[in-house]
Amino acid sequence: MPLQRSLNTPIWLRRLAVGALVCSVAACSSLPNLPSLPEIPYLNETPALIISPGATLPAGAGPAAATSKWGDSIERVPVTDPAYVIGPEDALDIAVWRDETLKASVLVRPDGGISFPLAGDFIVAGKTAEQVHDELVKRLEKFIPEPVVTVAVVRVASYHIYVIGRVNKPGDLLVGRNIDVLQALTIAGGMTPFAAEDGIRIIRKIDGKSVSIPFQYSRVRKGGDLSQNITLKSGDVLLVP
Repeated sequence: MPLQRSLNTPIWLRRLAVGALVCSVAACSSLPNLPSLPEIPYLNETPALIISPGATLPAGAGPAAATSKWGDSIERVPVTDPAYVIGPEDALDIAVWRDETLKASVLVRPDGGISFPLAGDFIVAGKTAEQVHDELVKRLEKFIPEPVVTVAVVRVASYHIYVIGRVNKPGDLLVGRNIDVLQALTIAGGMTPFAAEDGIRIIRKIDGKSVSIPFQYSRVRKGGDLSQNITLKSGDVLLVP
């Protein structure tokens, strides 16, 4: 009997190990079931936003920090593209010539608004720095004749891209500049060996509805087809099955 038990034990252990391995593989390979989304072809986008080189440096390695009127530290990453659209958590430098009391570094609130002396409270999200400048001039003209106003975006923090699925570093990508699909995959550590490279989808909100934009990596890798390597918009979800 002792001999019989010693012969059976390895078989039992092997069966248990095989069962555990099967369960582990099934759990790891499963992705949440996503609703069927309308698919649209790749989109022609405007060129990527141009940001100063400091935008890609880790915190503390870039330009010197500024201080807002509330005493908060603001890492200065100036935007050089005048067409950049301001969003929540971005930081602005606002100044009125020859008036030190009308000079401040302000953070855009989650609701997209800011407050500035004499100008009051108003929404800046969705506007360029030039549009914010024009709004400030219009508001300050009630108190100051021909005010000379400067507005600069000194930090970009509202641009979020989400990468999920079979990449090495999935999660929320917060970068200081606009990026395309290939750049997002690179920041996410690249795809795992089991990723379906031609099944990649960009999930994007358009007019309040989610749409699916296909991305076939093999077309880029083999044929150099960069037309589908679109610029990602804040809030896009990059799904790698």
